[in-house]
Amino acid sequence: MSTQTEQTRAVLAQLNTALCASSPRIGIVLAAGHGKRIRSETSKMIHQIWGKPSVLRVAGAVEAGLESPDQVVVVGIKAQEVAGAVGRKAGRLFAFQENPVLGRPAGTGDAVRVALEAFAPAPASRDIYIFPGDMGLLTRQVVAHFRREFEANPCDMMVLTGLYRGPAEQNYYGRILRVPAADREGNPSGKDEGKVIEIKEHKDILGLDPEKPYEAAYNGRAYAFTRQELLELREINTSVLAFREQPLRAHIGKMRTDNVQGELMLTDLVHILNQRGLVVRAVLAAGEEEILGFNVKSVWRQMEAIARRWAYRQLMDLITIVDEEDFFLADEVIEQIVELDRERGPLDIVVGRGVHVGPGVRLNRKVHLGDNCQLTGNIILGEGVRIGAGAQLSTYPAQTLVLEDGVEVLTGDILKGNLRVGAQSRIESGVIMTGSDEHPLRVGQRVTIKGTTYLYGCIVDDDLLIEQSVIKCKHVEQVRRRDGAIQPIRYVRPQPEGLDSLRDLPGRS
Repeated sequence: MSTQTEQTRAVLAQLNTALCASSPRIGIVLAAGHGKRIRSETSKMIHQIWGKPSVLRVAGAVEAGLESPDQVVVVGIKAQEVAGAVGRKAGRLFAFQENPVLGRPAGTGDAVRVALEAFAPAPASRDIYIFPGDMGLLTRQVVAHFRREFEANPCDMMVLTGLYRGPAEQNYYGRILRVPAADREGNPSGKDEGKVIEIKEHKDILGLDPEKPYEAAYNGRAYAFTRQELLELREINTSVLAFREQPLRAHIGKMRTDNVQGELMLTDLVHILNQRGLVVRAVLAAGEEEILGFNVKSVWRQMEAIARRWAYRQLMDLITIVDEEDFFLADEVIEQIVELDRERGPLDIVVGRGVHVGPGVRLNRKVHLGDNCQLTGNIILGEGVRIGAGAQLSTYPAQTLVLEDGVEVLTGDILKGNLRVGAQSRIESGVIMTGSDEHPLRVGQRVTIKGTTYLYGCIVDDDLLIEQSVIKCKHVEQVRRRDGAIQPIRYVRPQPEGLDSLRDLPGRS
């Protein structure tokens, strides 16, 4: 075992947690492939779909749809990066599929074999569900529907299928080969008609002799298909599969590499189980977008556009989004908006063009987010807060940034870290404000901060004006002049350092 492999296994061991022994179902997420066609040094599994790595979205949908925390994520190339993106969670195991070595081919079949080795067989009946990690639009509803179909229709294996609507010559998916109306001799197929014979991969179809029929057997009868008939089949394999655990473990070792890919293909189990008299069924997915997977950048971007459209549809009648083609609100923020509308609507929230709002942000009624502002981290906005164009608000994970009711943050301002700004305060353009864990920044109510100003780790009293100042770790007190007016703070600058390093250039002084 190489040093790199030892390190990878050690990292995965730290992320692993125990499965729940009583769970009736386990999800397996296949995330071992790097994706050569994506043309990136980053694994396609951690390419983001609407702000989250694809594999993490799949893992979440699988957990929610199966109503079980138990899942095994199979990682391989860039294993540590992929596992780190998914993260540690109760009931989650990571299984490592090493790069192909002599005597052990790669492929989805080998990946599932590796996953099964990561946990012990169940003494009682248990179901195994398998999902590709690049299906980043997968929803809990699709997973739950597939689970209900598998549980309601007794079988040993079930395939989730889709319909391909594009040109046949561009269909690179595996085809679902069903029993036709008549066998090779012209005899009616009877009750077998429509049952799944096998899944034929696109590359394997291309490798067939166009002049010779392809023959397949089902229930002791032979069926014939031309190469062109196979290419024109519209029902495709989504690579989402369900198995009873015992038949899966019993027959996974029977797969062979006699295909164009030279790999162990999990889909071969359809034919293998059929040969042994076990029951294989298929169910068509209700939608098309939720079952998309990606191998190339163009499809990945298409999926991102679909996710944006889904987000817009959820919000378009609740808040104002200036440009439906150019915004990002994290899933958690969308959920919070929907709940806020239910409890306290109408909301009158406005989201400008190019706005980015991360998962830790909590919006409020009458919040206005200007074009291209960026909010990331744990940020809480009060009612009526206005954020100007291009402003940037952010925190580290353990910090919280709070803007109380009516605060205005104008164009281009930068607010970072552990800070709170009191109600009705106004932060005009050109201001940078920072608070740290050791030195939080606290600004009182009705404060105006303007000009080229930088504040760090200060406590600022109510009703002050701060202008053109650099102030660090000070208590900025409210002081009244003799006429009763509050003394403004202007032009507070620290003593310069390093003047002895400056020299006039000849002829430029």
